[in-house]
Amino acid sequence: MISSSRAGAVLDALPSVRSGLEDFYRDLHAHPELSHQEHATANKVASRLRDTGYAVHEGIGGTGVVGILRNGHGPTVLLRADMDALPVAEATGLPYASTVRTVDGDGNDVPVMHACGHDVHVTALLGAADLLRQGSHHWQGTLVTLFQQAEETGDGARAMVDDGLAELLPGVDVALAQHVLPAPAGDVGTRSGAVLSAADSMRITVYGRGAHGSMPQAAVDPVVLAAMIIVRLQTVVSRETAPGESAVLTVGSVHAGSKGNVIPDSAVLQLNMRTYDEGTRETMLRAIRRIVTAECQASDSPREPEFELYERFPLTRNDGEVTARVAVAFAEHFGDRYRELPRQTASEDFSDIPNALGVPYTYWGIGGIDPSAYRNAVERGRVAQDIPVNHSPAFAPVVQPTLDTGVEALVVAALAWLAEH
Repeated sequence: MISSSRAGAVLDALPSVRSGLEDFYRDLHAHPELSHQEHATANKVASRLRDTGYAVHEGIGGTGVVGILRNGHGPTVLLRADMDALPVAEATGLPYASTVRTVDGDGNDVPVMHACGHDVHVTALLGAADLLRQGSHHWQGTLVTLFQQAEETGDGARAMVDDGLAELLPGVDVALAQHVLPAPAGDVGTRSGAVLSAADSMRITVYGRGAHGSMPQAAVDPVVLAAMIIVRLQTVVSRETAPGESAVLTVGSVHAGSKGNVIPDSAVLQLNMRTYDEGTRETMLRAIRRIVTAECQASDSPREPEFELYERFPLTRNDGEVTARVAVAFAEHFGDRYRELPRQTASEDFSDIPNALGVPYTYWGIGGIDPSAYRNAVERGRVAQDIPVNHSPAFAPVVQPTLDTGVEALVVAALAWLAEH
């Protein structure tokens, strides 16, 4: 188990790299890249890892980067950060705000912003990698730093796995990852068990028979059909999910027709669901298909509905033993800044990596909001209104103490596993 003196000894060098990390972070924030387009980011990461003394592998699954530091006999610890940004127009007003625009995978011109804090994750992991290399006389084992592409689309981790990630790595013993959240900067929290939900997006096409709006008797109206489906889907959580089991089902998009006096011949619904249990997940997916199919039959739809699952994220379920060890190390290092992390309804694809490698993992959160601003929002009962959350155009973690905390958390967690020299 880590001692505070060993962590402190490694982290003594943090002031010497802090300024460089802050500059790197601001540059990364100002130059975000969309999922599967993280070429410049990956090059910057690979260059810094090489300069730090890591053996580097690039282009894994597209733009993924892995740095490996072998430091004698001992456990192998994998630390992961995600690199991609979002198609969001930044509205933070920061002097280093992104003004980037690019063409997305569908050929659309879109703005780009690090609206989810992945720039924090990348910078913190590079900082931890540097400090652990400088302090390598305090530990032994192997450190794997993994920089993953395309977390936002839910397929980046799997792409790295499918591209032979396991063959590149030494035998990994544990995998660790973190995420910046809308909580007070400087705080750290984790929990055992389900910590992030599984997520499934589904595109459903239902078919009718088009006609003039004045002659509905000649039509099978897919707009009415879609409306009935939307109403009935509300019962999946309220009537088919146990009261103690958390689940969310949202129909976020409906599209049908192009003119008020024309009954179209199809409608497209897009929905998203979040679950914390694989059994609940499968039950809800079956219920959605059953309800949609039944409503189509009730409306005398001329064709069977079509279902397309996309952007699927696995459940993130923290291993109890790993989480307990990391939690003890966090409590020792961070004191009253460590707390249990509430279960999050957000989703991640990080767990695809340790699941594929067959190793246990834990995933924690760090705060990124100015502590006084957060405290004021709590006192006024306006946290939801005044504190920007991930994916908001106004989401911008304060540089410090967010970066320091992210670096410290990674170092402390890694040293909870890496052997004492």
